[in-house]
Amino acid sequence: MKVNSFCLTCLIQMQESQIRKFDDEDRKMRYMREVLAFLSSCNPDLSAPALVKPLSRIYEKYWGKRDSMAEVKREFNDFLLSMEEEIEEQIRKHSDPLEAALCFARTGNYIDYAAVKDISKDKLLDLFEEQEQAGLEKNEYDSFLKDMEQASKLVYLTDNCGEVVLDKIALKIIQERYPDLKVTAVVRGEPVVNDADLEAARYVGLDRVVKVMENGSGIAGTDLNDISDEARNEIKTADVILSKGQGNFETIHGCGLNIYYLFLCKCDWFVQKFEVERFKGMFVNERRIPQ
Repeated sequence: MKVNSFCLTCLIQMQESQIRKFDDEDRKMRYMREVLAFLSSCNPDLSAPALVKPLSRIYEKYWGKRDSMAEVKREFNDFLLSMEEEIEEQIRKHSDPLEAALCFARTGNYIDYAAVKDISKDKLLDLFEEQEQAGLEKNEYDSFLKDMEQASKLVYLTDNCGEVVLDKIALKIIQERYPDLKVTAVVRGEPVVNDADLEAARYVGLDRVVKVMENGSGIAGTDLNDISDEARNEIKTADVILSKGQGNFETIHGCGLNIYYLFLCKCDWFVQKFEVERFKGMFVNERRIPQ
């Protein structure tokens, strides 16, 4: 998905918010001018997540390495792990545990430090209650089930830490329902924002449920032009792809593969595109999304 005016404005605001607390106004001005110069001349075909990587290099030039988000990642992984048994038990009581598991996994997409400025555990718990009752869009879910019955290979594109615990539950239930299905979960190739990487996947035990593969990229998404050949081949040869989060949508949408996107609408562009309220849960297919 190409960067648009919404994304461009958001990227600029994000850069300014990161330096607001600093005192050196002259350096802040030089930094913002370089940011604006870069964005005004960047490749217009790139997605917003792809642009974050070069913007990070500009940030480091002026301000040094960013603070690690390791503590935040661990905090939300631990928080969801503490509820894992209870959530899984709740999911299994539903008439359709697979649909319930996907709803919970979608709700975990709230834990996104790139798109949500005021993340709170209380809000997450509130969303769990709302999303549990929401269900998935019936026609799309029926199509998904038909595809899954015929599929031999599924690739699951993960997104954020914390959220990945809910992905683990969903993947466990998928494997129980489709025992002959080959399943691979794909995580980020480098630490980026609070996204799940191999270390996080191992920490929450995702690797004990399904095969886990790094994508070889430091972009907060799945850009087929930036990931490793191995990851690209894994994705392109899948019969069904489940893609979590806005970042994955922004980077891979338009490829034409059989992708089912599962995310919350967390920013103005998504709210406008899908004509829904903020934090509305979406379950849409790549091949059936209105242009």
